[in-house]
Amino acid sequence: MKKKIALLPGDGIGPEVCAEAIKVLRAIEKKISHNFEIIEGKIGGAAWDEFGSHFPEQTKLLCKNTDAVLFGSVGGPVEEQETKKWKNCERESILAIRKFLNLKINIRPAKIFPDLAHLSVLKKEKIPKKGLEIIVYRELSEGLYFGEHSSFEENNERKARDICDYSESTIRFIAKFCFEAAKKSGKKIASVDKANVLETSRLWRSIVEEVAKEFPEVQYEHWLVDNCAQQLVKNPDWFEFILTENLFGDILSDLVSTFAGSLGLLPSASFSQNGFGLYEPSGGSAPKRAGQNIINPIAQILCVSMMLRYSFGLKKEAEKIENAIRKTISQGYRTYDLFRDFPNEKKIGTSEMGSLICENL
Repeated sequence: MKKKIALLPGDGIGPEVCAEAIKVLRAIEKKISHNFEIIEGKIGGAAWDEFGSHFPEQTKLLCKNTDAVLFGSVGGPVEEQETKKWKNCERESILAIRKFLNLKINIRPAKIFPDLAHLSVLKKEKIPKKGLEIIVYRELSEGLYFGEHSSFEENNERKARDICDYSESTIRFIAKFCFEAAKKSGKKIASVDKANVLETSRLWRSIVEEVAKEFPEVQYEHWLVDNCAQQLVKNPDWFEFILTENLFGDILSDLVSTFAGSLGLLPSASFSQNGFGLYEPSGGSAPKRAGQNIINPIAQILCVSMMLRYSFGLKKEAEKIENAIRKTISQGYRTYDLFRDFPNEKKIGTSEMGSLICENL
């Protein structure tokens, strides 16, 4: 197998963590008969410096001619947000590339490693001894964020309106994607909506019911979003896969992300209808931390694992990376975000974490 990967490190800590992700990819490549051609492109502030655009045509062409995109992060210092380089940077780069690639599904796994359970915001007794993993399947292309937005005056009063639209085909696509994943993994699905109030949610629930009939072996339940948010905190072990629409997925995935203990542990993947994938960590560019060799690269390395699993069908190779990460953590190695000066903990830097994970492969 030979695959082309578009590498877009971006800004801030992006280049540092991407370097460690590629280090791990090259290490796994030595153990298998597959070849990965990595072609680097510019996006965000890094692209502005060279092309005067946050998402230049050269990068668009690169993405079109590769098999997957490995994305770092974009954005600059808060105090410089109104400068030409950084103004609208995220909207014109990561949001623009999602639209350009027609990405429709976002997957965000949040995993609590047993050796890092003390970092979670959850109470200790709420976390199973084996750890906990919740994966949010979020629809990414319709809903309130993509409807008509307007502000106006009526009867001498300011008003605003946001329209939420959902189509049957869009709901059916993500529902099938999630149910197929649940069938393969044996996980149960919580389909989240607000069907007691919203017409779009009633449509959502109806389509999910239809799709569920095609997967009789998959266990699923319908949840109202407010009750789901409450029970995620009270009884997180009830949940495995969460299937939901754009707005609810945005909120619930941010809630679940706090369970792991650090954004440095959280990867994500987004897919188009034809299966093309973009992989990015859930954290931001953290420009104040850039260049200090302190950032946790595990989220970016887990993006490589997800890419191997979803885009290239290399499940065993993905598991090797995940096992190497788990082993490195169990050996007590910690970047600054994970370090608490406990016995047997060893504080290390970004490049050291990448190298140790390579060794444990």
